[in-house]
Amino acid sequence: MSFEAKLTAVLVASLLAMALALGALLQLGFGLWLALQLSLLAALLLGLVLGRMVTRRLNRGLDALTTGLLNFKDNDFSVSLTHQGRDEMARLATLYNDAALKLRAERAHIYQRELMLDTVLQSSPTALVLTSQDQRVLYANPAARQLLLEGKGINGLALATLLAQLPEAIKEAMAAPQDGLFTLPTSDEPQIWHLSRSQFQLNGQQHQLYLFKQLTRELSRAEVGTWKKVIRVISHELNNSLAPIASMAHSGQKLVANPDPALLTQVFDTISERADHLNRFLQGYVRFARLPQPQCQAIDWHELLERLQGVVAFRVREVLPTSAGWGDAAQLSQVLVNLLKNAAEAGSEPKDTELAIKAQPGWHCLEVTDRGSGMSEQVLTQALLPFYSTKKEGTGLGLALCREIIEAHGGRLHLENRANGGLRVRLWLPLPQP
Repeated sequence: MSFEAKLTAVLVASLLAMALALGALLQLGFGLWLALQLSLLAALLLGLVLGRMVTRRLNRGLDALTTGLLNFKDNDFSVSLTHQGRDEMARLATLYNDAALKLRAERAHIYQRELMLDTVLQSSPTALVLTSQDQRVLYANPAARQLLLEGKGINGLALATLLAQLPEAIKEAMAAPQDGLFTLPTSDEPQIWHLSRSQFQLNGQQHQLYLFKQLTRELSRAEVGTWKKVIRVISHELNNSLAPIASMAHSGQKLVANPDPALLTQVFDTISERADHLNRFLQGYVRFARLPQPQCQAIDWHELLERLQGVVAFRVREVLPTSAGWGDAAQLSQVLVNLLKNAAEAGSEPKDTELAIKAQPGWHCLEVTDRGSGMSEQVLTQALLPFYSTKKEGTGLGLALCREIIEAHGGRLHLENRANGGLRVRLWLPLPQP
């Protein structure tokens, strides 16, 4: 029976006892008022006794449930409640036991994950430092302790105290507002490290995570691979130019004995054309290798686009921002000319080649769109790499030079295909910091 049914039965039993007692007392000659009082007292006593019997189980169950919930509050999920019957307390005990079992399983799962994560962090070659909102070190793995303080413990240190003990290169990298590379001098060879940072909320407080990754070996391998590719590309271009020149020179020697003005003209034109191509090829490498740092100043977008329209045809989409841009106007013009010429070479009509400039908080976004042939997924992933080109006469330096210029401005460049054909190139240029 439910507790509601039990209490109803107690009430009915009390009223029945009161009626029986009242009838019996009246038959014994008691007055109505006295008989009523005595029967009411008997009913009350009976109700208290029966009610106590009914509520005793309820009280014991509530006390046990209260104790169990207090254990929950203390993160103790080991207590289970015994129950009998099918009343409300039995159902509550069953639900409590199910919740305790699930919480025990969840805690065991979380413990296993934390153990696995701690094992990974302890053995990771990546140095990891976690700081709290009040700028104190909460956690540092062995790699971080070895990098920062030669294996000494740093947990609990104030970040300012830690920075005062670090090498100057690490101190500058951690104080910088953005991710980047730094070099540590060692007895053997300088070590190149990359520092990245991220912020996140934990228990309502802001935390910062510093990740130090050593890149010396990766950069050395990449450098060797790049040099090999440079040598292959230069050898290919030299062979393509020197072979025709050598052939034409040999033909010219034969024509000296029996001159033919038309053939001599063809020989000299070929030599001149191949020499000019080779010179343009080498100049492209020189420009890429000697790219100067940008001389940033305010840029009037209207003046910049007017100069561009005299070089290559395109349309301006949307209204230009009223705020001035910031950067090296000559270098940015070179970037935009390269992108607009690429669009024309990809088969985009001038009316379909568009340039838009949008003002965003802290940035200016320049967007070049076209309706040319676009790029395959494989080309998209490698298009910004130096010396990669799909053009027969290309050097693979155009887009790489564009990215180099934009990143030197502190910005970034992104390529993507458009839904209905064509390419979209986005450039983000930061505004000067106050």
